[in-house]
Amino acid sequence: MNMFEKLQKIRRTIHQNPELGNEEFKTADFVEKILKQHKIKTYRLCDTGVVGIIEGKKQSKSKTKIIALRADLDALPILEKNKTSYKSKNNGIMHACGHDGNTTIMLGTAILLSQQTEEFSGKVQFIFQPNEEASGGAQRLIEAGVLSKNKVDCILGVHVSPWVKTGRVALRYGAMMAGVDKFVIEINGLLGHGAYPHLSKDSIVAASAFVTSLQNIISRTLSPLEPAVITVGEISGGERYNIICDKVKLVGTVRTLNKKTREQIKKEIIKRLEGICKIYGMTYNIDYRLLGSPLINDDSIVDICLKSAKECYGKKSVDLLTEPSMGGEDFAEYLKDVKGCFIYIGTSSNKATSYPWHHEQFDLDEKALPEASNYIAYTAKLILNK
Repeated sequence: MNMFEKLQKIRRTIHQNPELGNEEFKTADFVEKILKQHKIKTYRLCDTGVVGIIEGKKQSKSKTKIIALRADLDALPILEKNKTSYKSKNNGIMHACGHDGNTTIMLGTAILLSQQTEEFSGKVQFIFQPNEEASGGAQRLIEAGVLSKNKVDCILGVHVSPWVKTGRVALRYGAMMAGVDKFVIEINGLLGHGAYPHLSKDSIVAASAFVTSLQNIISRTLSPLEPAVITVGEISGGERYNIICDKVKLVGTVRTLNKKTREQIKKEIIKRLEGICKIYGMTYNIDYRLLGSPLINDDSIVDICLKSAKECYGKKSVDLLTEPSMGGEDFAEYLKDVKGCFIYIGTSSNKATSYPWHHEQFDLDEKALPEASNYIAYTAKLILNK
């Protein structure tokens, strides 16, 4: 069985058996089994977090250099609509973001490096992380010592991309993805009959004014050159057409690329909420959570990833992204502690492999997997031998 056939089999096995965040028990067992088959040392930091270690040749220096390579294991609560032979067997759960591809690429990298230990010095630490989609998986492993236990010097992460053609890689210097915040707000008024509005306090009217006021934060309080997003994705309240609603719930997200803007927007949201509730004579509750940090790549590591991508894929097969994404990725939490780079691997070759992440028909071009594994293995060796 050649490398393509091996990785295709691995990827399809993972794809057919998707599991949600912190429930990736079978996936973690399968990953551990593959690593052990290639005599790679493994251990668990949590129930579904798998770490593998490959040691290269001895270094002459006293300190052993360690690079970490991270992939994510979890799937999404989405019913798959594909009709492939490897369609999800778990009804209502699907690898719609490509984490099956990410994990397969890193397993391929581990297989290659386990056979190339004389070609690098130091250690390679593989991190197969649970619960990326709901956030918290990376931070949980960090708190458990995944970076500090072996004193990791550098980290790389990969993600398959339907926006990038097969045979290409996409990189970005500096800010690549946004910090992710979530807010849950309740606006409390006074219930009343629709025929007697003067005897009630209409929380729907107040909530409408609040949602409209949010649009002003981006356009009038931030620099027009500063990327930011405020989205109210859920709004609920009211029971009957002729009853004035006493409680409205709003759930939304904020996306920013730096700490200052993040703090400013939070402050502005609370200020507007307080002001509107005061005007309408209402009370409110707000739960505002910082779910993930902005993903900021280290320029020196991007330099190496760019160099190796040109050597592995060809000089004209590397895309340098000019704009960041306002999507979030908890790989950012690792980059707060160690320098590193997040890499997009192109997996789009036709309509079937070009559906966006989180789509019920998401799929990927499996021909991209072995080339990506070779690229990450080569890059890891470059970094360790530098």
